[in-house]
Amino acid sequence: MKRLLLTWSDAGTLGPAPAHQGRRPEGDRGPVLRLLDQEESRYDAIVVLTIPAGEAPSRALVERARGRAPRVELRVVDVDDPSDYAKLFRALGPLLGKLRRAFPPAAWATDVLLSAGTPQAQTLWVILVQAGLLPARMLQVIPAAFVPRPHPRAVREVRLDIEGFPEIRALREEVVRLRAEARTRDAVLVGESEPMRFLRARIARVAATDVPVLILGETGTGKELAARAIHEQSPRGGGPFIAENCGVFAEGVLASELFGHEAGAFTGAAGRRRGVFEQAHGGTLFLDEIGELSPRVQASLLRVLQDGTLRRVGGEATIELDVRVLAATHRDLAAMVERGEFREDLYYRLRGAVIEVPPLRARGGDIEILMQAFLDEVRAPRKGRGLKVTREALRRLCSHPWPGNVRELRAEVLRWGVFCDQTVDVGDLAPEITAAAGSAGSAGVGAGGAVRPAEPGTGGDEVAPLADAVASAERAAIGRALRVHRGNISRAARALAIDRNTLKRKMAAYGLRGDEAA
Repeated sequence: MKRLLLTWSDAGTLGPAPAHQGRRPEGDRGPVLRLLDQEESRYDAIVVLTIPAGEAPSRALVERARGRAPRVELRVVDVDDPSDYAKLFRALGPLLGKLRRAFPPAAWATDVLLSAGTPQAQTLWVILVQAGLLPARMLQVIPAAFVPRPHPRAVREVRLDIEGFPEIRALREEVVRLRAEARTRDAVLVGESEPMRFLRARIARVAATDVPVLILGETGTGKELAARAIHEQSPRGGGPFIAENCGVFAEGVLASELFGHEAGAFTGAAGRRRGVFEQAHGGTLFLDEIGELSPRVQASLLRVLQDGTLRRVGGEATIELDVRVLAATHRDLAAMVERGEFREDLYYRLRGAVIEVPPLRARGGDIEILMQAFLDEVRAPRKGRGLKVTREALRRLCSHPWPGNVRELRAEVLRWGVFCDQTVDVGDLAPEITAAAGSAGSAGVGAGGAVRPAEPGTGGDEVAPLADAVASAERAAIGRALRVHRGNISRAARALAIDRNTLKRKMAAYGLRGDEAA
C-alpha cells in the first residue's frame, strides 16, 4: 500500500505568537521535518494543513518537505481560531471526506502526526481516529530536548486501546449520536392515503412506549423510514439510531457486527471492535431482514434481548445495554416458526408490537405525491429546472403495480433526471411500466390519482376510484381464501402470502369473519 502523512503545519502564523507559545530552540527543525528525517518515514504523499494566517509560513515548510515525498500538498482550513474545538471539528469533516476520495483507504495507509498544531487540533486527531472516522496510525515525535544522543527511537506510535478510557468513549458515542441525528432529520413518511394515515397513527402509539416493534412489509415499502419515525418520536429520540441489515453478512461476520469482538477473536481481528448493540446504547437499534438470521445468531440475539447484556465475540466481560430493538422483514415469520426455521421464543420477544408498512399499490393517490417529492430531488442539482409529467405518463404510472414499491418509483423518477430535459412522456417511462398499462383503457387520471370517467362516445361506463377498486378486489381475494381454507386464518394468510396479523387487521377493516363466505 502507498503511505500518506497527514499533519498540521508547525511553521507558525503571521503576526505575534500567542503568549503561551515558547520559542523553538536553535537548531530544532520542528516535528514535521524531524519525522521525515527518520529512515522509516518514507511517504508517497504528504498533506500539510494550516489556517489562513499560517499559509505563507507553511509554504516554506512544504518546499522543504518536497524532497521527502513525490507528492506534497498544502491545504488551507478555513478556521480563524485554531483553539476552538467546534470550528475545527466542523471544518475537518468535509476535509476528511475530500481526502478519503483523493487517498482511498483501500490503497493508502495513513499516518497522522500528533506533535504539530494547537493542542485542540492534536486532540481532534485522537478523537477522529478513536471514533473510527479517520482510519490512521497516530505518531508522536519526541521533542528534541528530551531525545538523548544517540536515541533508539525518536518517533513513537500512540495507541489508546483501553476501552474504559472515559473521554474517548464519551466522545465516540457523541459522534455516533450526531451522525444518527443527521440521518434521521429528513426521514419522513410521505403520503395522505388511508393506509398511510393508519400507519402514522400506529407509529405514534408505539413510539410512546419502549416495547420492541416488528415492522412488516414488502421490499422497498420504507420499513427503515418507519423505524426512524418511531425512534424520532420516542423518548429515545435524542440517542443514536443504528440500522443494520442482517441479510448482507455471513454468519460469523454478522455476530461480530452485532455484538463486537475482541482483538484476536478470529483471523483478521487486529483490534477490539464495538458492535452495533453497543453503538446504539441509549437509543434504538433497527435490525432489517431479521428473518435471514442463522439459528446460532438467533440464539445469541435472544440471550441479549432477555438479559440486556452481551459478551463480545472472543470476550469474557459482560456489557450492560440500554437499547430498544426494532426489527423488520418481508418474510412471514409466523410461517417460518411453524416450519422450524425461526425460533418461536425469539419471534415473540421481537413482536411486542406489530406494524405493517403498506405496499405502494394499496396507497392510491400517494403515487403522485411521492412522484412530486422525488422530482424535488431531481430539481435541486438541476438548479431549479423542473420536469413536467404528461397526463398519459401519469396514467401509466398510476396503473403500474409497482412490485418494487416506493424504491422502484424513486429509481424511476431519478432516472428521468438523467435522460429527460423538460417533459416526461410515455416514451420516457421504463418498459415494464408501459407494458403493464394496457388494461387501463383510455381513462385519464385526476390529480389525486383517481381514474376519471371515460370520454363520452367511447362506450365505457364510469369507473370507480382506483382505491375503491383495489379495496374491492382485496376483500374478494380475502373472502375466497377464507372459504377455501374453511376459516383457518393461518392457512389463508399463507395462501395470500401475507402475515397472519395483517390478514386479521384487513378482515376487521372489511368486516369479515373466519367463518364467513363473503
